[in-house]
Amino acid sequence: MTPVVTEIDKYVIQKVKEKRIEKGFSQSQLAFELDQSNSFIKKVESGKYGKKYNVSHLNAIARILDCPIKDFFPDPYL
Repeated sequence: MTPVVTEIDKYVIQKVKEKRIEKGFSQSQLAFELDQSNSFIKKVESGKYGKKYNVSHLNAIARILDCPIKDFFPDPYL
């Protein structure tokens, strides 16, 4: 069964991608630093395979990209 990717998942994935690009990381570099396969990052960012980041991934990505984890989530006050 393919996991469901919700609207919030899509938002988080897009924000991670934007921050990754802003910080000059390729998908391969992020995958290496995250100890994941290149295909995992590609599948997450493509949105076609039901792959998504979990909380552990997001904590590690925030550390790798040197930003607060809250940068990946919508502002509740908007």
